[in-house]
Amino acid sequence: MAPSSVRALHYVLKVADRTATVHFLHEVLGMHALRHEEFKEGCKAACNGPYDGMWSKTMMGYDSEDKAFVLQLTYNYGVAAYRLGNDFGYLKVRNRVAYKALEEQSLGQEVEFNVREVRSPDGHIFRVLNEDPNEEVGSLCSLCLHVADINRSLAFWADALGFLEIDKGDEFVVLSSGVDQATLRLKQLPAGTRIDHGTGYGRIAFSCPAADLRPLQEEAAARGYRVLTPLVSLDTPGKATVQVVILADPDGHEICFVGDEGFRQLSQVDDNAPTALNQAMARDGSREWLGNRKQQQEAAATAANAGAAHAKGSPPAAAAKLASPPASAAKPASPQATAAAAPKPASPPTATAAAAKPAVPPSAPASK
Repeated sequence: MAPSSVRALHYVLKVADRTATVHFLHEVLGMHALRHEEFKEGCKAACNGPYDGMWSKTMMGYDSEDKAFVLQLTYNYGVAAYRLGNDFGYLKVRNRVAYKALEEQSLGQEVEFNVREVRSPDGHIFRVLNEDPNEEVGSLCSLCLHVADINRSLAFWADALGFLEIDKGDEFVVLSSGVDQATLRLKQLPAGTRIDHGTGYGRIAFSCPAADLRPLQEEAAARGYRVLTPLVSLDTPGKATVQVVILADPDGHEICFVGDEGFRQLSQVDDNAPTALNQAMARDGSREWLGNRKQQQEAAATAANAGAAHAKGSPPAAAAKLASPPASAAKPASPQATAAAAPKPASPPTATAAAAKPAVPPSAPASK
């Protein structure tokens, strides 16, 4: 079942406040916008979760996807918030500049010597170490996920998928798909605690040779593991088509395996990504619409309560009429209506984080 070779690609974060999260990752942690893509409908492999409307994908990191583990920000237009469960632990970053930016801006708190823990605007935890990155792995060096049973998880990740066990304690294990890859840390929750994925659950992605995908799927099913999405081809407008298989580990964590050959073409750094991202955020009127709808709902509830307080049997005051949603909950406002109010987090950082590089992606290096 284990693929012949595996690369750690990215972890998916669902974000409800795209602008604030991009600003945090760029201005504070110093990540770059590597590529940005907009989609008119939901993904066949549920890349954006169980949503059918418009969504966007933004890859952010410290180096190209060919060389480093990165983040995928998934933004569903019209979704006001996600509920986070207990499934996600943290993302580890080794970067002295990011650590200094946290100190200077009094963000997060020191949980260990030279280790600061901070939450992103959408609530995801980052542990930032005051260390230089490993040249082979990069700054975004580890992902921690929570599990219910370490031994059950090891049977899946190590025995079935062939990941290497590089460290282990009574309640944790650290796994790797290769010496130059970001690690996966699995931490066991207290006995009897069930894993809750909430609605903001993520997905970890790896690549392997495309020829290994179908055997991987078949063997996973034969071993009794869940195949969430059987082998399928995914199209990105104007870019390469990739093949993917989506599995679930024993705790329901989603794992995407994508054909490496197609993904290397798809994942080339796009020099226009920062501009495309800023333009999309400037056009996006969904958060304003959601805010207005909330105010109207509150006004309707107030009017209804006032009517109920009248003499019994008298008709209640007319409820405030709720605004209808746009033709699509994802319908963006015009650039003129929102550009003035929208911040531009992909522009160069302020002096407090001057060492953090602007969100202009590095030139795409040659594939390894």
